[in-house]
Amino acid sequence: MAPGLSDQEAALIRESIRDKYSRVAASGAVSCFQYPTGQEGLRQQQYPLDLIRDFPPSLIDSFLGVGNPFSLGPIYQGEAVLDIGCGAGFDALLAARMVGPSGRVAGIDVTPAMIDKAREHAAALGMSHAEFRVGEAESLPFPDDAFHVVISNGVLNLTLDKARALAEAHRVLKPGGRLLLADMVLVAALPPELAGKIDNWYQ
Repeated sequence: MAPGLSDQEAALIRESIRDKYSRVAASGAVSCFQYPTGQEGLRQQQYPLDLIRDFPPSLIDSFLGVGNPFSLGPIYQGEAVLDIGCGAGFDALLAARMVGPSGRVAGIDVTPAMIDKAREHAAALGMSHAEFRVGEAESLPFPDDAFHVVISNGVLNLTLDKARALAEAHRVLKPGGRLLLADMVLVAALPPELAGKIDNWYQ
């Protein structure tokens, strides 16, 4: 767990993160984030727009990524891919398009409402080789050596035990597997009036 947090504080952070993303699932990302989301976020992050032209508007609008994990390396036909913190399914379903029906994609998220959205989007696209379930990065519900690739976009910063989350990603990767990670990093100390605030985790 993150240093200095009590069990009560950790529980509050986890609950607040779930609450925030439940609201996002219900009403969208408008004014919830301080960076571009949806179509503008995809354009700025240089996503392969030719692969997502038929994605439904609700799926495009659901994009909340802070970067483009697909820019870090290829994903091949037939591979197995895990998306940690899949949200409404955008990155997972793009990966499902890349691996094709001979591959498989799994997405996990701590927010049940987001998983419901991801399943709806997968059904709309006819992607039966993509599955979604509720789960946590620190305790992945998959066996060892299950995936060729693990992707994650803007999620590791929200985990309370980052070392455990990374160890879990390593555990489920096959030997020689790839971790394609996009995230936010604090590069300078916070101002004193903001440092140590619990709500920094979920603003």
